[in-house]
Amino acid sequence: MKPTILAIAAAFAAQTLPAIAAEAPPLRYDIYVRGAFNGWGTDNRLAYQGKGIYETDILVSPGNHAFKIGSKDWNAEWVANPSASVAVAPDKAYPLATEAGPEDYLFTRQTATFHFRVDASDPARPVLSVSRVETPSSGPAADPHAGAGASASLSFPTWDGKQETARFSVKDPQAPLRSYAHSTTMQLRDPGPQYLTYREDPLLPRVRSGNLAFDALFALAAHEMRQDSVQEIRDGNYNGNNAIPCDCFETGEKWHYVWTRDLSYAADLGLAMLDPQRVRNSLLFKLSGWRDGVPKAPHIAGTPDGLQIVQDTGSGGSWPVSTDRITWAFAAEEVLKSLPPAERKAFAATALKALSNTIDNDRIAAFDKSTGLYTGEESFLDWRDQSYASWIPQDLASMASSKALSTNAGHYKALSLAARLAREQGDPTRAARYEGWAKDLKRAVNARLWLDDAGMYSSLTAAHFDGAPMHKFDWLGQSLAILTGIADDKRARRILASYPHGPMGAPVIWPQQLDMPVYHNRAMWPFVTAYGLRAAAAGRNVAVADAAYDSLMRGAALNMSNMENLEWLSGQPLLLDEAHTNLIGPVINSRRQLWSVGAYLGMVVRNVFGVSTTNEGIALQPFVTARLGAKLFAAGDAASLNNLRLQGHVLDVTLRLPARAAAGTNGANGVYTVERILLNGKPAGSSIPWGALAADNRIEIVLGKLETGEQAIRRVNADPYVETPAVFGPHEPVIADLKRDGAGHAALTIQAKDTGNVRYNVYRDGKLVASKLPAGAWVDGKASATACYAVEAEFTGSGNRSHHSRPRCMDAGVEIPATDKRVSADVALAAPNARFDEARLAGWGKPQDRFSVRDIKVPAAGDYVVQVRYHNGANQVNLGISGGVKWLTVKDESGAIVAQGVVQLPHARIEKAHTPTVYSTPLAVKLKGNGAYRVEMSDFYNMSYLQSNSSFSAAGGLDGPSNRFDIYGVRLLRVR
Repeated sequence: MKPTILAIAAAFAAQTLPAIAAEAPPLRYDIYVRGAFNGWGTDNRLAYQGKGIYETDILVSPGNHAFKIGSKDWNAEWVANPSASVAVAPDKAYPLATEAGPEDYLFTRQTATFHFRVDASDPARPVLSVSRVETPSSGPAADPHAGAGASASLSFPTWDGKQETARFSVKDPQAPLRSYAHSTTMQLRDPGPQYLTYREDPLLPRVRSGNLAFDALFALAAHEMRQDSVQEIRDGNYNGNNAIPCDCFETGEKWHYVWTRDLSYAADLGLAMLDPQRVRNSLLFKLSGWRDGVPKAPHIAGTPDGLQIVQDTGSGGSWPVSTDRITWAFAAEEVLKSLPPAERKAFAATALKALSNTIDNDRIAAFDKSTGLYTGEESFLDWRDQSYASWIPQDLASMASSKALSTNAGHYKALSLAARLAREQGDPTRAARYEGWAKDLKRAVNARLWLDDAGMYSSLTAAHFDGAPMHKFDWLGQSLAILTGIADDKRARRILASYPHGPMGAPVIWPQQLDMPVYHNRAMWPFVTAYGLRAAAAGRNVAVADAAYDSLMRGAALNMSNMENLEWLSGQPLLLDEAHTNLIGPVINSRRQLWSVGAYLGMVVRNVFGVSTTNEGIALQPFVTARLGAKLFAAGDAASLNNLRLQGHVLDVTLRLPARAAAGTNGANGVYTVERILLNGKPAGSSIPWGALAADNRIEIVLGKLETGEQAIRRVNADPYVETPAVFGPHEPVIADLKRDGAGHAALTIQAKDTGNVRYNVYRDGKLVASKLPAGAWVDGKASATACYAVEAEFTGSGNRSHHSRPRCMDAGVEIPATDKRVSADVALAAPNARFDEARLAGWGKPQDRFSVRDIKVPAAGDYVVQVRYHNGANQVNLGISGGVKWLTVKDESGAIVAQGVVQLPHARIEKAHTPTVYSTPLAVKLKGNGAYRVEMSDFYNMSYLQSNSSFSAAGGLDGPSNRFDIYGVRLLRVR
């Protein structure tokens, strides 16, 4: 029978395959289903089936998943409606628009396989249909713990009064290298079995404690570190999604690339100590010099090669809308402590060069002299809708001009490290300059961002024309302020006692934002929790540390992985809100997320066992609380961290309690002090120089009495399915009208977006001038002719506040359109069309292009700002490297420069018709009431000028740098 079947199959193939092969597919490129269920990657190619049909099957976990049909390089992007998201129902046909637009969504309440079918027989009008594929049951699952020699369980209460359990087992508990089985009762985020196995690595450290589960979870993190250690990386936006050789760390199971901030925080938390060479390689990958043949503007700082840190693709077209590329310094500092001396010297020289070029250009493009702070998006909280006002995505120049705590903490770290490296490398002048800038920045953060009524730093200021520090808070920023030394001890204690913690841990932002799904909003991220733990240890806050330990262990145990993020009130990897499918999330969530892996490893090595590297050697500062000790020493009085390899030395570190009674079993609370330290049997201090270490070392840390430490913690709770004022802030209001009344006073109309117990606070020029107002009319009897106003909403019960409204100013400004005869430019005017209502200078901005406006007169002397009215449609508002970054100069009649500096013109939304124009960031200038002025604009640079972006698929990549946009005119606005 078998030969007959094969013969029939061969004959059938001979008839059908040539027919399909002979039929040319309608598309000349591959298309993919790309969405939240596959990390927006290219794992799911739609295979051509003939007759214009492309198909693929995808196993999809429960949730409401965003997706698009797209090519590998995103040059083709198909959505059901380019104006609004569409919920795709099974077995229904959806004609696709072959243009960029908001994501479509697929909802499923259970894990299921879905068949995606695209009919592209008419490539101009493809049609999508999705159907569910019924799959037979696989039968009962095997018991992964059968035949175990030892086992342990960890059980955790759920938000709704139930319990979830993780179980761990080993066949041979005495084996030098254990193999663990790990199962969970919790429904996993991604499809797959409810168990896994992993083995300890002979080259990585391992833990032996009285708790098998604790040992296993450390082994899991080490295993995931190895999974994230790759020889090549890839991303759909680079190199045509082809592999890029690099002995690097990739970012996670769904993220196969290296991003600056992800890598840097992961390395700082734990990876740099355990694999400094791979971290160094990854850090070097995130450096780049100039592309060949790109002209350099005269105001650009740095060495001729331009070597600097790369700001990854993102908001408004990347840098300097975002400036947290300087988080690179956190990782570089840790790598420099861990590399052997011969390797350290070369990397230190490269690090100083890259840091200097980055710092000096950030000082030009993103430093606000009036406040002493750096501008730019919040670090890692880079999804504008999630953590900014709802109007900000339509005006990214306003986000670019705001100042964020977390990003300024990164600048402080970069300045401090660069100063130290400069001094070390014999450049005291540069060292003194950076030290001075760092001291000034620390003073500015404390003067401008500290909110004494909240006991915390504001996460961010409002934008230009407002500038007030807002009552918005984030756990990463607070923690970094403590760890970098920006916060003194008193402020650190207040922060730790004031930042809210839910039953499962601390959210990354506070308060939460209404009408937004879980991702940064309503979420806790393990890497941020780990920074909170480090801050708690620095501030000796036992309660906050215990909350972090619990959160990190729970997340890893129940998810069987160190996840990207979790819903913060329930601790779930997916909160399936069927009543509000638009709020389901986290909207994307990857296993073995790199900074989560680094967080867990660092928790054990640095916080529990207390080992960290210094420039001279190692430091030993364990932070073992009574609650943690009761778990860690459950079966004895010792726990050990073995085979920790640092700079050619092997360390076996043992923590020891003097007596079982001290293990916190009688309700005691606090943190154990260190009684004594022994190195190879001899007394040692808490700092051990490298030269004092042998090849193999036994370190014994004897813990002594419990000290109370700080116990203050702020606890909050709510139903995770309810948007309650207890944990949410209100919507930001709108200033519906601003005008002068008959008496010459400023009359505002406050338009509310919320009903109920909400009151409104008014800010004039960034200062609070009225509070607890009802919505409606309000008159400012002290308004000046140049005042600018913003309003925030506040829930009267909880005190949680909104973002500020879009500001409005009394001065109407001087507007000069591009059609004015005083305008001169290197490109011709383009006529209005269906999308754009006005004539404009289209595509201006090549390096050699010049733009000027002459004979500008202002009605009165005063402080003004100059802005360019423009539109930049080079990419979407959340993507790209092609944000406009130009040099603006204002000259008087004699030709003398009265003001100059960088202005930013980020990406803006494009509508099918009547696309609105926007204004650039402002350039401040003092003008006299008489005389005429001239405004000139020339080139600066953006990230597309860097060699690392030469293979980028969209604007600014393969076709050369892109720093172009359409100019509609300029505006001069009097602000004082």
